[in-house]
Amino acid sequence: MRKNSKVLALKYRPSNFDELIGQSLTVETILNSIKADKIPNAYLFTGIRGVGKTTVARIVAKSLNCLNGKENLCRENFCENCIAISESRHIDVLEMDAASKTGVDDVRDLIEFSRYGPSSSRFKIFIIDEVHMLSKQAFNALLKTLEEPPQYDNGGSLKFIFATTEIKKIPITVVSRCQRFDLSRVKSSELFNFLKEIKEKENGKISDEALRLIVKISEGSVRDALSLLDRALISADKDREFDLKIAKAIFGIFDKSQLIDIFNLILKGEETEVIKLYRNIYNQGIEPKVFINDFLEIIYYFKNINSLTLESTNFSLNDDEFSEIKSISNSVSAEIILLFWQFTIKTLEELDLVSNQNLAVEMLLMKLIHLNSFKSENKKFNKNDLTKSIKLENKVSEFKKDTVDQIRNITQEKKNKPETNIDTKLQKKTFIQSFDELVTICQMKKEIKLKYELENNVNLVSFEKNRIEISFNDSLDKNFVKDLSLKLFEWTNERWIITFSKIKGNISIKDKEKNEKKKLFQHVKDLELYKNVIEKFSDAKLTNLTKKNK
Repeated sequence: MRKNSKVLALKYRPSNFDELIGQSLTVETILNSIKADKIPNAYLFTGIRGVGKTTVARIVAKSLNCLNGKENLCRENFCENCIAISESRHIDVLEMDAASKTGVDDVRDLIEFSRYGPSSSRFKIFIIDEVHMLSKQAFNALLKTLEEPPQYDNGGSLKFIFATTEIKKIPITVVSRCQRFDLSRVKSSELFNFLKEIKEKENGKISDEALRLIVKISEGSVRDALSLLDRALISADKDREFDLKIAKAIFGIFDKSQLIDIFNLILKGEETEVIKLYRNIYNQGIEPKVFINDFLEIIYYFKNINSLTLESTNFSLNDDEFSEIKSISNSVSAEIILLFWQFTIKTLEELDLVSNQNLAVEMLLMKLIHLNSFKSENKKFNKNDLTKSIKLENKVSEFKKDTVDQIRNITQEKKNKPETNIDTKLQKKTFIQSFDELVTICQMKKEIKLKYELENNVNLVSFEKNRIEISFNDSLDKNFVKDLSLKLFEWTNERWIITFSKIKGNISIKDKEKNEKKKLFQHVKDLELYKNVIEKFSDAKLTNLTKKNK
């Protein structure tokens, strides 16, 4: 342990298994295997940054080569081998950074070096950090040695210890030859106690609330937490405690209680106060995207507060904030909270589309206020009604499907069901008895051009056995009759006569669908529900209609 180091992440780096926090199950398994002399050919440690992968690798190397033996591993007074491994200068323990040595030649050098036995230890050990950075050829070169490592005259052998943050990038052939350990994020309470202990050793004046904020920001990474604690100790005034307010200013985090206040004011409809409070947050230097993400987190807490504990929020909330959210949540419906979440997610997607992101956030807050008031005043309004009849542009995510196709698919649903049966008949001879069946056959046979012409540019006059009489518009393709005749003969093994008529005939399928859609739109606009929505949301626009399947 580098006690003279000024960097806390190195100064308090664990030197043995007793000092390691948050990985008790991994430690127990490794120690049991060492004591039972059932040591795998290769260890593979994976997890997020800063949870101790490389640290554990070094501790394992020390445990395998400790001069005191496996039953009496060094804990305080370290042997010569353990000291040399800690300082990365042991001749039999080679550490390699795969990020800088990725090629097959580097691995071949390792394999060549492995032929020679250890000089002062039982095991020769190769520690490869960020092993996922190795090339495919380098991994392939390792396979044979991983499965059958060389045995040495002293009774020892070669051991590999891999560390990675990207386990999915390692070939499965390599993973299957290793004993894998997934190092978990360190629990908030355990990391908090660890930081508090170090703070006391460093004689730092840091409040518990500030430490909890550090725990929250570090997201379970010990190294990140120690780096933030280092920064706090440097920033702390000798005559003043480093409290939560200072910590938020130093780390660029704003007070969560302000978000709770905004949420509460939205529910009360206090538009002026909401915008005033948001602008105050914005003036603190908080980016709109950061505000939106933190606001989403608060919405989540309002929805799920009854199933959470203070610790499960990762110290994102303090006791007072937790209690306040719990109190307010009892007076707001789950439906409102879910709609708030939907609106906020939509705004997060839109932030990159506007030049002034701040204005987009203000508009979101005003929408939420009017949405809540609308829901309160219209008791009969419910989500099922909205889904069944209309979807408004500013309330629902964008529709990407073609609306005309949606209506056509509904009206032709029953006719599309027997496609499989029709297709089996087509292998020999197809019987086409109506114009609609002809359109369906074109779709099945992937004759998209013919299908398009029949739907858009053809007006049916009459359809009889092997005879079709049509009129058409100016957009009809000049080769349409020839192409359709050839396909009809191919499908039915019979010749068809296609004639043009001066009679206008029925309107085209597409025009018919457009007329039906216009009637449907007008019907919806006449509904009292639609009028209520337009009254509350003057910029709302009816963009699409869907029929609910019975």
